[in-house]
Amino acid sequence: MSVYVLSPTRALGGVSGLLQVVSLLGLVLLLLKLAQFYLRRQWLLKALHQFPCPPSHWFYGHKKEYQEESELPLLLKRLEKYPSACVRWLWGTRAFVLVYDPDYMKMVLGRSDPKPHRTYKYLTPWIGKGLLLLEGQTWFQHRRMLTPAFHYDILKPYVGLMADSVRVMLDNWEELVSQDSHLEIFEHVSLMTLDTIMKCAFSYQGSVQTDRNSQSYIQAIRDLSYMSFSRVRNAFYQNDFIYRLTREGRRNHQACQLTHQHTDAVIKERKAHLQKEGELEKMRSRRHLDFLDILLFAKMENGSSLSDEDLRAEVDTFMFEGHDTTASGISWILYALASHPKHQQRCREEIQSLLGDDTSITWDHLDQMPYTTMCIKEALRLYPPVPAIGRELSKPITFPDGRSLPAGILVSLSFYGLHHNPNVWLNPEVFDPSRFAPGSTRHSHAFLPFSGGSRNCIGKQFAMNELKVAVALTLLRFELSPDPFKVPVPTPVMVLRSKNGIHLQLRKLSDPDGDKDKL
Repeated sequence: MSVYVLSPTRALGGVSGLLQVVSLLGLVLLLLKLAQFYLRRQWLLKALHQFPCPPSHWFYGHKKEYQEESELPLLLKRLEKYPSACVRWLWGTRAFVLVYDPDYMKMVLGRSDPKPHRTYKYLTPWIGKGLLLLEGQTWFQHRRMLTPAFHYDILKPYVGLMADSVRVMLDNWEELVSQDSHLEIFEHVSLMTLDTIMKCAFSYQGSVQTDRNSQSYIQAIRDLSYMSFSRVRNAFYQNDFIYRLTREGRRNHQACQLTHQHTDAVIKERKAHLQKEGELEKMRSRRHLDFLDILLFAKMENGSSLSDEDLRAEVDTFMFEGHDTTASGISWILYALASHPKHQQRCREEIQSLLGDDTSITWDHLDQMPYTTMCIKEALRLYPPVPAIGRELSKPITFPDGRSLPAGILVSLSFYGLHHNPNVWLNPEVFDPSRFAPGSTRHSHAFLPFSGGSRNCIGKQFAMNELKVAVALTLLRFELSPDPFKVPVPTPVMVLRSKNGIHLQLRKLSDPDGDKDKL
């Protein structure tokens, strides 16, 4: 019997050979990646050559430029220099065309290009594949299924529920301003709009505005908005495995779990009611169903038409979109009116003449406040709640000015840029409600606070009703003025927020020590 002994020299030689093979394979992969990088960048440079932009670095794009200056002021500068559209480079092989011209908007929104998967996929762990992220026939089926939830007969009784939620917020403001007239309003408005969504869309009977769990949910939504936005812009966060290992990735996962717990509780509570004897038949016999009823009813009628995953995705989507975008809109509208006291006073007089001493507001009142509506629309022009959306061209496109783009290019439709474009609006930075006076004319795609085309906001009428109710009841109760020491800094995240909050000074109109006679 012979024993073979591997000598140390031969063993080291084997390891060395293996390392050489691994190094060679690594070098080959690196060269392939570099070649892929080069070819992709050359294709992008050729595809985007008709759209000039400021000089960019071959590797990190316009990152340095955006580090030195805030995003929206920089966008306004580009509006003046690059008409209709320009290119923004995120990094060497990632760029998109930023569009802010109504003719360009009309062409893109009139097509059926999908949303960029590489951008919107980061929202999937949060809101799932609901109406916002679905594409094609599945999106169409869900849209058609949910449209009845926004019929005007269903929206009518919601006005009273909206008013109840606003009054709770305003009562809280009265207590707070008795101690300090300075108030950051965005968080309060967010709780109020969440309260409204819970009552209107999910028939919730409790009070969200006094629930600590709701405040945690609001904070999670805020965190997810910032983290999702930052991930799109960070080249090192593109890989899911790497992102999950980062501190931000772990925070993102925890925030997603918290929002899902909130959503699951809403669904679980409704299902528990439906399990009661006779409750299902009562629901079916109702003339109108709320948002969650329609989802559950479709699932029960068709068996597998809506899985539990689909159900939660639609609820998660509507919970986010239904409260966060509306909270942004209301907060910025109140800031705009606070900054323009003459317009604020004219709105207040219109509302007082309509409602008198009675603070109850009904569906019929909403169409009887034309000047207030004009001011709301002008504030939405200056501060669009959704500052931009994305599309990935599925086929080539040629714009009216002759410039063209091939399939595969990412396009960002900047509603903020559109609404501030001096080629579209005269003196766009001036607050001028007369732009929306009856009989005024403008391009069909010059004003898009709720997007446009077939994928416009399904809840836009719901949102406009809530904006009117909130503004009307607030102006009846308070005189608003801006805090001169805390001027808000608009920043585009998922919705338009302020880096430092939206701070106002509030004075209760019934305050005997105030100048009520001046009103």
